[in-house]
Amino acid sequence: MNLPIPTNLVLGFLGVGKTTAILDLLRKKPDGDVWAVLVNEFGEVGIDGAILETEGAFVREVPGGCMCCVAGLPMQIGLNQLIHKARPDRLLIEPTGLGHPSQIIETLTGEYYRDVLKLGPVICLVDPRRLEEPRVMENVQFQDQVAAADIVVANKTDLCQPEQVARFDDWMGSLQPAKTAVFHTRQGQMNLDWLDGATALSEVGSPHAHHHHESAEPEPIPDIRDEPWQRVSNHGQGHFSLGWRIHPETVFSETALLALSLDSHFARFKAVVNTSEGWRTINMADGSLSVSECEPRELSRIEVISEQSLDADVLDNSLRETIGYTELSC
Repeated sequence: MNLPIPTNLVLGFLGVGKTTAILDLLRKKPDGDVWAVLVNEFGEVGIDGAILETEGAFVREVPGGCMCCVAGLPMQIGLNQLIHKARPDRLLIEPTGLGHPSQIIETLTGEYYRDVLKLGPVICLVDPRRLEEPRVMENVQFQDQVAAADIVVANKTDLCQPEQVARFDDWMGSLQPAKTAVFHTRQGQMNLDWLDGATALSEVGSPHAHHHHESAEPEPIPDIRDEPWQRVSNHGQGHFSLGWRIHPETVFSETALLALSLDSHFARFKAVVNTSEGWRTINMADGSLSVSECEPRELSRIEVISEQSLDADVLDNSLRETIGYTELSC
């Protein structure tokens, strides 16, 4: 490990494809390099971290909301442990899509990490289709993610109409100060060169807009052998999440689970799960569903995020109804 460690933030609103983009970068990293990823999820069960580990990176999770809360303490603990364990050649940080970037950047460039980390270009992914939604354009977190970015990348352009991409380009051209670079991509395909350089430390419009909350000491996670069906929840920033940790011998009907994932009330459905067709990674955002094979895991993880309050018992029963084979008694 050479200090300071090149470090990049990968920002983006909920469902834009940040994890897919980081996976693409990990697949392209130079041979022999050790990369580490600090990932923060709004939910509690750590699905993005489980997905990123498939590419051999050292991953540390800060689950359950924004990593910058409690004066950055959860983030600093996770970051320190990751640096000590991985001794990485490069560090990527993926904050929650519902988080605010300014406090994270302030921590990374502060006195404690000044000689440890070298913050490179801050990258923000944007889905051009979402620019048609006033609730997205008016969202303070979205505005400040874009404002903090040095490089803005239009992702999912293969799903966009030409006029949607043109609207994105017009919007980028209107921003002041201008971005270091603006790119188009699809399916999260990234260029390693985008990580090089330094951040301009652009100011955000509402640096104190994020509501910090005092987090209680997290409860110890029960052993999956003792509690083979674990349900957890979280809420904040106008969103609600329900997550499950489930014993790996519980097998779900893939067809039934995919049907459940397309519920119109869900903003996101993510899973790394044992199904009747084998272990699968499932990702649904904005009605777009992707499914891929993955290696068996120590447990299944499922997460639902919604802008509406979720009936936990009803959804839990619906999930149990997708079980394709006999589950362990719980």
